[in-house]
Amino acid sequence: METSSIITITFHDCAIRYGLSELDLQEFVDLGLLHPADTPDTLRAEPDDLARLARLHHELGLSAEGIDVVMAMRRRLLELQAELAHQRARVAQLEYFLNKSGPLVDL
Repeated sequence: METSSIITITFHDCAIRYGLSELDLQEFVDLGLLHPADTPDTLRAEPDDLARLARLHHELGLSAEGIDVVMAMRRRLLELQAELAHQRARVAQLEYFLNKSGPLVDL
């Protein structure tokens, strides 16, 4: 699974660094794509998420609502990948257990 550090950044600095307008950033906050920090006009976010939002906005020209859909699908994909890894581990455990208990019968 991905690991990244959370940063606190001002709207102004974020707009400059990622090429987004402060109005875009506020819209992302309003949609729940970004989260405000405790200090006024600041965000708490992972740099990877900020870069991803900027790419979706600039390279694909997606609206904030479109980005919201893409990010929701991405979160779901990551959840499904984690679940698949968990189920594969369970299968490996069961196969190990069955192999140690005797021969397997093909059904």
